[in-house]
Amino acid sequence: MISLDDAVVAKLESHGERFEILVDPDMAGKIRQGEEIHVEDAVAALHVFENASQAERASDESLKKVFKTTDFEQIALHIIKKGEIQLTSEQRKIMIAEKHRQVITFIARNAVNPQTGHPHPPQRIELAMGEAKVHIDPFKSVEELVKITMKALRPLIPIKFDEIRVAVRIPPDYAPKAYGEISSVAVIEKEEWQKDGSWICVVAIPAGIQNDFYDLVNRISQGNAETKIIK
Repeated sequence: MISLDDAVVAKLESHGERFEILVDPDMAGKIRQGEEIHVEDAVAALHVFENASQAERASDESLKKVFKTTDFEQIALHIIKKGEIQLTSEQRKIMIAEKHRQVITFIARNAVNPQTGHPHPPQRIELAMGEAKVHIDPFKSVEELVKITMKALRPLIPIKFDEIRVAVRIPPDYAPKAYGEISSVAVIEKEEWQKDGSWICVVAIPAGIQNDFYDLVNRISQGNAETKIIK
């Protein structure tokens, strides 16, 4: 369980009854996004309250009336997923800023301007999000927020998700360490070791990271690799 000092109230009102539990906002957010987290790791007390600030527990009768059970874990999960989590203004500000950064980073790495084939700079994406008045819900997943954001951005800037395939040849002196580094940022679709010890592969990467990918390949091979985009 978490410390009471780190907990906020998650509340749900239903059937004329009010239910509150004490939760960690970060853990509660992860549960809402579908992560499998033990309820005990997300709460500060194994009790459902009618009024948490006054430590007034909800009665078994009211729990059965609304949740059809008195099992704490089932009830807590329902409150976290369906109820309201009361963040402080500072907590909300921090969580929104982090989600905002994650959304921008994801779009910058995975989307391009279809007119040029090049990624939009993060600053351009951020400006367009401001112009579109994109609302960042701190409890939505990055994947869900990206979908919302892309829909809002398309009327303002030419943008789409795209993937490119690149053929790469790494010379023998650099090939042994190339696989691990390249596979960490790209999907290796084909590969072949040549008789001279060089390594050839075809990889798929998000179009938005192609410049970073070329920088990686050049660093690995000290500028001696060969690359070619496959149409």
